[in-house]
Amino acid sequence: MAVYVCTDEELDVSCEELEVAVEAVARASALIRSRSYGRVEEKGDHDLATDVDHAIEATVREFLAVETPDVGFLGEEDGGGSGGVHWVLDPVDGTSNYVHALPLYAVSLALVDDEATRVGVIDLPVVGERYAAVAGAGAQRSGKRIAAAPTSRLRSATIAVGDGILGAHAEADRLSLARALLGEVERVRMLGSACVDLAWVACGRLDAAILPSNKPWDTAAGVLLAREAGAVVVDGSGQPHTPRSANTLAIAPQLLDSVLALTLP
Repeated sequence: MAVYVCTDEELDVSCEELEVAVEAVARASALIRSRSYGRVEEKGDHDLATDVDHAIEATVREFLAVETPDVGFLGEEDGGGSGGVHWVLDPVDGTSNYVHALPLYAVSLALVDDEATRVGVIDLPVVGERYAAVAGAGAQRSGKRIAAAPTSRLRSATIAVGDGILGAHAEADRLSLARALLGEVERVRMLGSACVDLAWVACGRLDAAILPSNKPWDTAAGVLLAREAGAVVVDGSGQPHTPRSANTLAIAPQLLDSVLALTLP
């Protein structure tokens, strides 16, 4: 296994768990770069999976079973256990982008201990960026520390809106949310990947991300990244986000009150 060494500019902690996560994600991204996506299946409500999604999940599951045999595993495609200490994998977040050759998709892996995420890694294989965080030790992009944006004016903010709203009124709800933001912020973006949204809040490219209808694999790593970079992450009611939260709002700290005023019921 390749050894991932933390330097003074990176995460100043014991990196054993991070080393394992980085190697697992590197193997996943290598699979994406080495083959076409193959067969595409529709899982429902505009949600897709490809042969590569399944291949990555099998590869990472096997690798982690050897490296961390006492740790559980939960994957988007083939499930698993979510109690105690366990890995949470999204093999390709933004599969629709991937299938359409749009470069904004990511591999996401987190180590979760019940309600707390200990390690998170997100890799954007086409963009060539890898984000990593360890609880209590900060966040980095490709070896350099990152921080949430210092933006304080809503009118200067760029906010991403997730496209995962589900249910009978999904389109109307999505349009209503976008309409509430459009008149108040500089730009609204819909990038098609919750992992990319959260990583880019963490590094300050986005000032906030509003992500409805999440699953743990969508947000486990990204929420840790955003928090360790100084963003505030809450659920749809404005309470602190947990691995069981259905909605995710990651917000640059000086914009918290303004964004919540626009989005809370």
